[in-house]
Amino acid sequence: MRFTTIVFDLDHTLLDSDSSERLAFTQTLQSIGVERPEQHLGTYQGINVALWKQVEHGDLSPNEVKVLRFAQLLERLDIDENPELLGERYLDGLGNMGELYPEARDLLDSVAERRLGLVTNGIGSVQRRRLERLDLDRYFTGVAISGEVGVAKPDPEIFSHLDFPDWTPEQTVIIGDSLTSDIAAGINANIATCWYNPSSTPNTGPTIPTVEVQQLSDVLGALSSL
Repeated sequence: MRFTTIVFDLDHTLLDSDSSERLAFTQTLQSIGVERPEQHLGTYQGINVALWKQVEHGDLSPNEVKVLRFAQLLERLDIDENPELLGERYLDGLGNMGELYPEARDLLDSVAERRLGLVTNGIGSVQRRRLERLDLDRYFTGVAISGEVGVAKPDPEIFSHLDFPDWTPEQTVIIGDSLTSDIAAGINANIATCWYNPSSTPNTGPTIPTVEVQQLSDVLGALSSL
């Protein structure tokens, strides 16, 4: 494999973020006495996805999302509670709940001799807690979290925050699940891209990855073919 530097996304690529989100959301709404909070998860997810799209477009910062999503949810549900307090409770849950996908650690172990980076659109306290709890820090030479560095994927500037002194685009690949975030960022930085697409979602947009895989166990074979 020609790649000396491999950059990973975290959410929905290495981490089962759906499970983390569901558990944290349930705990947060139960804390204010909401019965059957799972009934409101779809509403929350619609709000959250829309806000993170604004982050990708540079219209919001990740740190604004943590309060706005609950302010909008509480308004939608006509509940009089403090969105800042709920936002903080939710962040605690996100950091403390959720596990890696079953194949994720095997993949990291298999490429551990290479230089690994993590580039994630997220809130610093959440992602740092996950890295510590799941013992991921030991894998990554550089970590860039959009909520800490002030720039988000697909802006290629986020790669500069990995602080890799001899970084060369032609020997670098990014692995991620989002075409509009991870893959677009790689294309904008002129590096190879590996789209992790476990649900085999059709790509109907203009962003074309270098290679596509449906399982993390297929990543090494796909990269070796490039």
